[in-house]
Amino acid sequence: QVQLVESGGGLVQAGGSLRLSCAASGSIFSINAMGWYRQAPGRQRELVADIISGGNTHYGDSVKGRFTISRDNAKNTVYLQMNSLKPEDTAVYYCNALVISSVTMRRSDYWGQGTQVTVSS
Repeated sequence: QVQLVESGGGLVQAGGSLRLSCAASGSIFSINAMGWYRQAPGRQRELVADIISGGNTHYGDSVKGRFTISRDNAKNTVYLQMNSLKPEDTAVYYCNALVISSVTMRRSDYWGQGTQVTVSS
């Protein structure tokens, strides 16, 4: 099994910054991609950013230019630096990883438990 543990959420004023971290552990052979999604009350979960093993990144339109995703492959950890935060960024942020198991050699999708980010106006 694989576990994703997120940290770094909290309350911040508009214009401020937060950094989220997500560490993957367990039966990991390799991680193809890691990313962050978010879900606000009454809304569907949406992609914030992801990064694949080669280093290519993708961002949701609403966060381009403000958020930066990065990854430490040696630590199986992904980071999300969030700058110029807006009240509309308020949501539960979920870490996601596409992992090849070291036990089964099969690829599976894993999710963290979520971390709350609240931006006050």
